[in-house]
Amino acid sequence: MTTKKRNSPLSGKVQTVLGPIEPSELGVTMTHEHLLVHGLCYMRNPEEATLRAYEHAPVTADKLGDQSKLFWNSRDNFTLYDEKFAVAEALKYKHAGGQSLVDTTSRRGTGRDPLGLARISRATGLNIVMGGSYYVLLSYPPGFDKKPEDEIYHEIVTDITEGADGGVRSGIIGEVGNFYPLTANERKVLRASARAAAATGAPITIHPAPHDDSHYEIINILAKSGADPKRVVMGHLDFTLCSHRPALKRLAEMGCFLEFDTFGWENTTLSVAYPGLTMVSDVQRIEAIEFLIAGGHLDQILVAQDICQKWMTTRYGGKGYAHILTNIVPRLRKRGWTQQQLDAVLIHNPARALTFA
Repeated sequence: MTTKKRNSPLSGKVQTVLGPIEPSELGVTMTHEHLLVHGLCYMRNPEEATLRAYEHAPVTADKLGDQSKLFWNSRDNFTLYDEKFAVAEALKYKHAGGQSLVDTTSRRGTGRDPLGLARISRATGLNIVMGGSYYVLLSYPPGFDKKPEDEIYHEIVTDITEGADGGVRSGIIGEVGNFYPLTANERKVLRASARAAAATGAPITIHPAPHDDSHYEIINILAKSGADPKRVVMGHLDFTLCSHRPALKRLAEMGCFLEFDTFGWENTTLSVAYPGLTMVSDVQRIEAIEFLIAGGHLDQILVAQDICQKWMTTRYGGKGYAHILTNIVPRLRKRGWTQQQLDAVLIHNPARALTFA
């Protein structure tokens, strides 16, 4: 098991799909989105004919009220494959004032498309940071049990230093997916990701399980394998710890970035679709963030919408990539947020989180 000592030419830079840039060039940034992706690892094939009817049917207006069924049973809903569609949706974010976003689609099993992301970046003028490593165990390729940790480590490092398709390089490790309790394979991916972060200076972004203990165990494994907790983005806090104030405070004190990245997900039927998930409202997300700010953790807060299915996009009646800028920021101003606080969450924190050590 080897980890080379870091001597990265990327130190102090942010790596986008079109090359390294200065952190000051990022501007307003969403740190957890998906432009081209599929979530087919979550597909279920129920016995009931009425549910199987969703499998190959297109997402249409009359089906949008059945989001809990779309979530598990619809191939079309799970796939965002169209570049022109992605460009049109992403431009709404740019026109609202967005300048950068992180596409956290992992390297295998979820449809990551490096060249596609580069084309979208050129078409929209947005800075796009591409993810790497591996997502949840449901998306692992066959034979993963026998895949050595060193091989995973070298794959992640190569993505960052040499690039994937067409030389497009990832700028963040993850989203690294985890369930609870962790399996041996998930621990292996966490260790390899931490070692790759130590070797390259890249940040790590985490998809934790909706269990109070998941976050701390992940941070501890990463730290023991060489990662700096202050370089870790802990995602999905709005449906894992949002209502658990003591647990949220404990995590904040570990020093990682605290990401509330499912703004706009307010449909409570998803709690039925995803056992263990507690779907909160945007107001509850805001209140949790304000709790953390009151505790002195403003500089750790990141936000996003995690657009990853068709029903979340504006063409299909969702709130899209611009939701935070067009709907949430005005609400924050009415609640008394200062421009300094808004700039911290939207600009300065993402820049620090994405800058290579």
